[in-house]
Amino acid sequence: MKEAIYEVKILSDFAAAHNLENFRGKCENLHGHNWKVEVVLRGKKLDESGILLDFGELKALTRQILSELDHRYLNDIPFFRDKNPSSENIARFLFQRLSERLDGDDLWLYRVSAWESADACATFMRE
Repeated sequence: MKEAIYEVKILSDFAAAHNLENFRGKCENLHGHNWKVEVVLRGKKLDESGILLDFGELKALTRQILSELDHRYLNDIPFFRDKNPSSENIARFLFQRLSERLDGDDLWLYRVSAWESADACATFMRE
């Protein structure tokens, strides 16, 4: 039998501009999106209050990291200087920044999805 774990998820958003280099299509041109971001944590144990992590704490941390991207030209951010600011790489950037602050023995970041539209997203996650 597999070990039971808890999972919590929050949604947030940011707006930014970017362009994709070496891409055949309209996205090579400067354009913007209103991204929706989905953050999923998993853990083994609840705290004394019966929660994995306070939603407010997770939302505040996510908003803090998203402030590095919000209303910016993503191509100018150091992380994206040598890689396109695609939804895939945005999800990876957010995952790396959040996991640095969240990961522990009984709690870990599991998945981050970056939705560039209502029907298209990219996800970076642990296996």
